[in-house]
Amino acid sequence: MAAFIIRRLLITCLLLVVISVVSFLIFTLTPGSPFPWADLNPKITPAVKEAYRKKYHLDQPLYKQYTFIMSGLLSGNLTSIKDERPVLEKIGERLPATLRLNLMSLLIDTVFGITLGVFAARYAGRWPDLATSIMAFVFIALPGFWISYLVVIGLVQGIGVPVLGTHSFGLDFKNGFQVALDKFWHVLVPATVLALGGIAAQSRYMRGSMIETLGEEYIRTARAKGLPDHLVLYKHAFKNSIRPLITGLGYLLPALISGSVIVETIFAYPGIGRLAYDAVLERDYPLIMAFNFITAVLILIGNLIADVLYALVDPRVRLE
Repeated sequence: MAAFIIRRLLITCLLLVVISVVSFLIFTLTPGSPFPWADLNPKITPAVKEAYRKKYHLDQPLYKQYTFIMSGLLSGNLTSIKDERPVLEKIGERLPATLRLNLMSLLIDTVFGITLGVFAARYAGRWPDLATSIMAFVFIALPGFWISYLVVIGLVQGIGVPVLGTHSFGLDFKNGFQVALDKFWHVLVPATVLALGGIAAQSRYMRGSMIETLGEEYIRTARAKGLPDHLVLYKHAFKNSIRPLITGLGYLLPALISGSVIVETIFAYPGIGRLAYDAVLERDYPLIMAFNFITAVLILIGNLIADVLYALVDPRVRLE
């Protein structure tokens, strides 16, 4: 098991280096300048522009720029071009909001995805299975930004229910219950939109795993003994059907963090995703690199955890 973990760690480190290099090249070679205000102000001389470029090593070869950004990021000294604040400090300020959003989305995704998958498997081949299948395919096919816009237009413009930001305007902050309920609502709506695609995918995985498990010999034996259907389904079949979802759950949280950029932007939610969107528009290379690097670390850690958990569940994986 130790050799398996070490091998996965080495692969993870190699992938992290490759991802950071590719991300750096994509953003630095993209047309545009991190100092657009300098080009629009005729009073700023070329010498001043060159001084800003030297300050952030943008006049250096690409490998030196990459070394400067990565060394600053790993040491915690990398600063944003926009306001010269440490990028880790800016990300840390937005992290709690994104964690609340994504943990709520993960909870909704897991509970409803597994529940719908078990429900569809129980009625496989009948109309409840067909209905959940159609719903899953619709949610997988519909773009997240389109659903987000529909929700915002329907709730805000349609019936006047506020969903943008983290709280409504004009709240009586002395009423703690009202404030807590309002903040919960402002997290629940974007989290539900963010979870729709995951619910659809999880339900399909769970349905397929449950149907396969229900065809096993020990399930037929349990039914032959006269056990009620709910005991066969939830006590015997469910715990063995959940194993294939371990890998998917390992990927889910980092995927939500990287995928919340669109949802946070549309719902004006002040999280890491909105910060990354603004950084892309402003060509804030250090902040973009920091966001991509942290997202890559989370994804690779999620993959590593999923691999280790799956190896613990199925020892045959360790021999691959």
